[in-house]
Amino acid sequence: MKEYQAADIRNIAIAGHSGSGKTTLAEALIYKAGASDRLGKTAEGTTVCDYDPEEIKRKASLGTSLAAIEYNGLKLNLMDAPGLFDFEGDMKEAVYAADTVLITVSGKSGVRVGTEKAYKAAKKAGKAAIFAVTKVDDPDANFYNVLTDLKTVFGPTVCPVIVPVIKDRKVVSYVNLIEMKCYTYDEKGNVKETEMPTAEVSEKMEYRMDGLIAAFSEAVAETDDELMEKFFEGEPFTQKELVKGLHDGMNMGVITPVICCSDVTMGGIDMLLKEICLLMPSPVDVKPAVAYKGDDIIEVKCDAGAATNAFVFKTVADPFVGKMSFIRVMSGVLRPNTEYTNATTGAPEKLGRLYTLCGKKQTEISAANAGDICVAVKIGAATNDTLCGGEVMAFEKIEFPRPCYSMAIKAKAQGDESKISGAIARLCEEDPTLSFAQNTETGDLVLTGLGEQHLEVAVSKLKSKFGTDVDLVPVKIAYRETIRKKVKAEGKHKKQSGGHGQYGHVWIEFEPCISEELVFEEKVFGGAVPKNYFPAVEKGLQDCMKKGVLAGCPVTGVKAILTDGSYHPVDSSEMAFKTAAALAFKEGMKNADPTILEPIGTLKVLIPNDNTGDVMGDLNKRRGRVLGMDPAEEKGMTLITAEVPEREMQTFTTQLRQITRGRGSFEFDFVRYEQLPANLVAEVIVSLNSSD
Repeated sequence: MKEYQAADIRNIAIAGHSGSGKTTLAEALIYKAGASDRLGKTAEGTTVCDYDPEEIKRKASLGTSLAAIEYNGLKLNLMDAPGLFDFEGDMKEAVYAADTVLITVSGKSGVRVGTEKAYKAAKKAGKAAIFAVTKVDDPDANFYNVLTDLKTVFGPTVCPVIVPVIKDRKVVSYVNLIEMKCYTYDEKGNVKETEMPTAEVSEKMEYRMDGLIAAFSEAVAETDDELMEKFFEGEPFTQKELVKGLHDGMNMGVITPVICCSDVTMGGIDMLLKEICLLMPSPVDVKPAVAYKGDDIIEVKCDAGAATNAFVFKTVADPFVGKMSFIRVMSGVLRPNTEYTNATTGAPEKLGRLYTLCGKKQTEISAANAGDICVAVKIGAATNDTLCGGEVMAFEKIEFPRPCYSMAIKAKAQGDESKISGAIARLCEEDPTLSFAQNTETGDLVLTGLGEQHLEVAVSKLKSKFGTDVDLVPVKIAYRETIRKKVKAEGKHKKQSGGHGQYGHVWIEFEPCISEELVFEEKVFGGAVPKNYFPAVEKGLQDCMKKGVLAGCPVTGVKAILTDGSYHPVDSSEMAFKTAAALAFKEGMKNADPTILEPIGTLKVLIPNDNTGDVMGDLNKRRGRVLGMDPAEEKGMTLITAEVPEREMQTFTTQLRQITRGRGSFEFDFVRYEQLPANLVAEVIVSLNSSD
């Protein structure tokens, strides 16, 4: 593949709701551009973009794939992003690297939550957007109902550009409103120009066309004062004016074109490719990227003649090729076998070979110019790192959703434990929405992601990529034990054998206090216990704090006062007094009204206003205490703040997604321990003792 300048590059993220036809549309574009000799199908696992074995098995995209194709002298970098909510992080990566977000909308199901999320992500990132209504050839599809939904949800910026002509619930042709021409497609996808539709061809079509043309012209007029003046005077726009108006309007974010197409007949695919070339902004058309050098904010223009700056927006852990880093070149020229500075670590980064991808097919390139996307292998840089060839600066990082759904992992085969950490570290490097840690109290290896399916896929990858077979099990809750009343307990350790015996005797008062650690004091009078044995007594108590008397949980909130005891001048030893202290602790804990403490966290949940009642009801069932409910910055959303026991949060991710249909999100952070309700103590003790 030849080198392309920024003006001849189009970076496109294909996003949308799961099942709306993203991968199928990408396949059609790749095939129509001649980059593939056959039209693959998702159901058969033969598409260019869904090549991972896990994607083929699940018949869904699980990560962003890159397909670079050439068409009409341009290079189109297509990034097929997953629509499943559990893999939202990959969608964020694709949107960051793109200049335009192509949002697929099913002609059958219309605007869904994934449609809204993709549009919001595009607007938040300041990227141009375009809607592609897919599956319009389906008998149950209704393009014009979908168009109405798009205008209702996303406002007056929605502008139809390619629309279908429908007769007897079948698409008979497609009208290009820019050219004001109509085209038909045969079964092989061959295109032929035909007459513009009339009332005889399709009922209400003349009336509908008049409205579409008027809306189209008005949207274009909004982009320029001269065009607006021409519009008011009733003069028709030239095709050149229409193209420029749409191009500028997309780039300014005031026009969101709508194009329809069919993945069965290939209807409209050639026109979509044409509009990609004409309407979508190139890297030189968009606003300069923002970078930071210390406290200074720097605007970096897409200029091949400037110093080289590049951003790693995605990482893939490939067991055969090694680590693959997907890079967007922000300025300058990225060259292989060249050393750059990693702005995150400050370390030098030596690039080897550079590639461009079309699915899993790799093509080596001699350089990547400003605005282009390429892949480097086996480099140390991670996702969100900036590579600099001149002065060191760092670009704005991708904001990933926080992992919120946790499960513990357990090796199926003994001896695999040593391999697990390394394999999961590779997966976490690939997917920033995964996190992994060991709970020091319970010993659990905890894997956290965005949902149940997210973790299931991670476990499948552990097996297929790294040969590590694990099970997902519920996370153990790190309970604590404490006491609720003051008691005094005796501990006497007396043992006689041949030679020296062992003798240690203490009286200790135990009382509740506000402290995570043991509070130890001594109030011994008359030398009943020599001072040199005080550290041994404290050490014996400290060891006992690790395991309580109810369920073996760590003990907290205890103050111990050594008040009395006795010793033997020959048989007493530090070990004897340590043992005596342990006996006193166990006796005192039993009599001091022990109980279980559970971890409590602060929950901040962002939900649509319409779902507040259902979420509040769900939180009440989870023993949550609502602290506040405030309007969120995002219109139509509410932020609820509550305190909820950690044991009640295991299923909250799934439940929130069901209640809000995927629109809700939350963050949960531990704050403190509180006493477990009496009706749950017995249940927890039984479960903890049985797990041991």
